[in-house]
Amino acid sequence: MSYKLKILPSALKEWRKLAPEMKEQFKSHLSRRLENPHIDNARIRGYNHHYRIKLRAAGYRLVYEVEEKAITVYVICVGRMDTIYKILKKCKPKITE
Repeated sequence: MSYKLKILPSALKEWRKLAPEMKEQFKSHLSRRLENPHIDNARIRGYNHHYRIKLRAAGYRLVYEVEEKAITVYVICVGRMDTIYKILKKCKPKITE
């Protein structure tokens, strides 16, 4: 089962600033994650439905949230490794439990 992809406006703003090579790498990772978004090693501690995609060489992260009811993956934020988790704390989760 393939999930739908939605990018939040704040994440889209940062996405547009990325270099084309990084966008392609993230697209490749996202296409695989849409088939299976629940990767235990990528789960973000302290968040039930949030996962990350790392581009280690570039030092960038993409954080997404999985909503099972809507079968949707939401891209929450994109940014440098040193600031992405600060940005994530400011974002409100799409899913509330």
